[in-house]
Amino acid sequence: MQRLTENKLVLIKRKTRLEELVARFNTIEQARFYVEHLGSDFTDYQREDTLYKQALQTVEESLSGMGRLQVVSREHVPNFIFGPRDIVVAVGQDGLVANTLKYLEGQPLIGVNPDPARWDGVLLPFGAKDMHSLLPDVFAGRRPIGEVSMAKAVLNDGQSIYAVNDLFIGQKTHVSARYHIQHGELAEDQSSSGIIVSTGLGATGWLKSIMAGAAGVMGIDKKISISAGRQAWAAEDLQFTVREPFPSQATGATIVFGRISAKQPMRIISYMPENGVIFSDGIESDFLEFGSGVVAGIGVAEKKGRLVL
Repeated sequence: MQRLTENKLVLIKRKTRLEELVARFNTIEQARFYVEHLGSDFTDYQREDTLYKQALQTVEESLSGMGRLQVVSREHVPNFIFGPRDIVVAVGQDGLVANTLKYLEGQPLIGVNPDPARWDGVLLPFGAKDMHSLLPDVFAGRRPIGEVSMAKAVLNDGQSIYAVNDLFIGQKTHVSARYHIQHGELAEDQSSSGIIVSTGLGATGWLKSIMAGAAGVMGIDKKISISAGRQAWAAEDLQFTVREPFPSQATGATIVFGRISAKQPMRIISYMPENGVIFSDGIESDFLEFGSGVVAGIGVAEKKGRLVL
């Protein structure tokens, strides 16, 4: 096949559940024994692995025939240097797309669903066999691009972290987080299970589950209404909620839910001598330390993700 672009094509892949089990137990036989001993269906792991590798091979063959290809495993994405003209393709679940997007600087990203019967794929509009017809349109700039707003936490020492879905600010363990929160003109000391800050894309995930739980506790029998769909992806504000705030003589519980914007910024000062963290998109291994005296400014990021639609 004739090379259609001189831009580098970067294929992002992830380990399947089966590969992770084999890495843990050394052999597939030991992995099978472990899964079946617990009463689970090992063939489901095998089916998932087979379908994923078939999709990955199909995509890899398409990409390698059209341009210079580099394959990068998920765990190496945070340290990988993407070129400004790279085109990125992620084969996996929605989380792989989200976790890749925050490390890009405007490069278009194509999400491929390797197993539509298993994964809903909100961020995975394409199948592996779509690459032959899709990529020439991407190279020529004929495909629509959806912009995705991100959240950003910036510490007073200059460190920062981005989030496509949500930020978590709190303790890495299950003990209470202590901090001072400032939201617009309001401020108070708090003790809680942490703060969740969600983007428009991520609002239907962690944030929605917290709100559903709160509604259940209050006996509110109605659906939780949160903006969804692609029109919410590029929202210029964020939503936050405080998990399990504990009111006491020293701590308040009045700033528990709201929106963060340029006019309503958020600032948090850590009172946690150890184990205070800020991590994004559920990846606990990729975090900023948030110890006593560290100040974090939370807001909408200056950059946006670009998803091929």
